[in-house]
Amino acid sequence: MKLDRLLQTQGFGSRRECRARVLAGRVLVDGVAADDPDLEVDAANCRFSVDGVEWRYRERAYLALNKPAGYECSHRPQFHPSVFSLLPPSLLARGVQAVGRLDEDTTGLLLLSDDGQFIHAYSSGKRRVPKVYEVSAKHAVSDEQVAALLAGVQLNDEPEPIAAADCVRLDEKRIRLTVTEGKYHLVKRMVAAAGNRVEALHRVAVGPYVLPQTLAPGQWQWIEPAAPAPA
Repeated sequence: MKLDRLLQTQGFGSRRECRARVLAGRVLVDGVAADDPDLEVDAANCRFSVDGVEWRYRERAYLALNKPAGYECSHRPQFHPSVFSLLPPSLLARGVQAVGRLDEDTTGLLLLSDDGQFIHAYSSGKRRVPKVYEVSAKHAVSDEQVAALLAGVQLNDEPEPIAAADCVRLDEKRIRLTVTEGKYHLVKRMVAAAGNRVEALHRVAVGPYVLPQTLAPGQWQWIEPAAPAPA
């Protein structure tokens, strides 16, 4: 693959803009300055840097972001900054999208990708992908409330009770709750239906993906694609 084409596929601008970057001496390939936009490179194995930032070619982008509070999962936020402002421009240019959404005040693991099939697989309610949350409640969580969440609670506008896939008490006011539905404000509504109130909500896992402890709020990292378990 020609160098200018490789840069284009990775979100560094139009073909013309990428050629200009190379001609301006802003690109290194495997640590060596490259000034020929038509240079043939082994895309799968080369490492390149643009303006001093090192990258590796990836046919598709798969990311994990530790979402902070106060950000909206939208390209057109209404009241708060967008989570996409936490990503470099090259990823935005590739059309990276959030895999589902987290509320503005919810923190933790958010997956992002430019792979439509991956996004659908992890956001479709039919796949029942488990999502794990650490819930801080306003009041002490009783045994009866844990039992109700596991047995199923009735929510407004839902024909049948909805049960948690798992619920473990972490301390007096905190539980780890696993859900497989993708309904609006589900965890908050379930906890309210059980007789308590969510004060803080932090997602720690989606399917096989677990939020890395080393990933600080607002930071992102590359992940490897994995198919969710069959529905």
